[in-house]
Parts: sequence; C-alpha cells; structure tokens
Amino acid sequence: MARFQICEGDLLDQQVEVIVNSWNRNIFPWWLLLPQGVSGAIRRKAGSAPFHELAGMGLIALGDAVVTTAGRLPFKAIIHVAGISLLWVSSERAIRASVRNALKIAATSRYQSIAFPIIGSGTGGYAVEKALEFMQDEIQKNSYDGEVRVVRYAGKLNEAKPTVENKT
Repeated sequence: MARFQICEGDLLDQQVEVIVNSWNRNIFPWWLLLPQGVSGAIRRKAGSAPFHELAGMGLIALGDAVVTTAGRLPFKAIIHVAGISLLWVSSERAIRASVRNALKIAATSRYQSIAFPIIGSGTGGYAVEKALEFMQDEIQKNSYDGEVRVVRYAGKLNEAKPTVENKT
C-alpha cells in the first residue's frame, strides 16, 4: 500500500521521482492550446521537449496515461493523464481512471515516488474537495507501494476560477 499524503505547495517543487500532468486527450497540438495551470508551469520550466514527445503519442483515451521525459525538470519522467473530456470538463470517471493509470505506470516503471496535482479541478472545472476525495479513494485502493503526494497548489490559481461540483 502506498505511503500517501496531501500537501500544499507547488507540484514542481516536490522531492519525488515523477510528477503527473493533468492533460487533455491530446487532440489539439500543445502549441495551439498554450498550456495553462499545471501544464503551463511544466512547459515554462521543463521546456517544450516533453510536449513534443506527447504530441507524437496520438489520441489518449479519457482517463488514460502516457509517460515522457521531464525536459529540464529534475524528475525522472512526467506522466500525462487525460483528465478532461473533449468538452474541457472532468468527471469522476476521468479522475479515478487517471489516478489508476498513472499509478500503474509508476509501478511498472518502478518509480518510488509520485506527485499529483488535483486532477480535474483546474480547466476541468471539478470541485477541488470532491476531486480530492476521488483521488484519495483510488490511491488507497491501489497496490502501488511507493510514496504518493497530492499537491494542493498554494498560489492564486485555485482562487482565480470558481469550480462547481459535477454530478457524474
């Protein structure tokens, strides 16, 4: 069972082997979307290399996960999860599947520690507390035995966009 914690801070400052980027289904090129939130912060610090790799992976099923290098970031990799639908909204199903599939990659790749943002709570518009509840439940049910952190961003991003609780 994973060693699990919720913390406040910046995902990119975590002392872990791999981080998770809450992404879309990879329909539109990253350079056309101008990544925002977590993806934007990753792009600014990592450079474009991880996003060029991501572009070559084609369509990602909702809730699925893929892995790229970390670019200029100090991590071993970035796991990108398709946490939002084609309509730019998240759902319980997408959040839960994203967590399961990211942890599956972490276990298969033998990463000892992983940090997640709160999937679906940014662009996806899902209520932070509800998304966090789904994530915590999935992490606790999972057999991954490394360290798992869910990072609640401590800056102004969460304050800037009100979210609503989706009923899915």
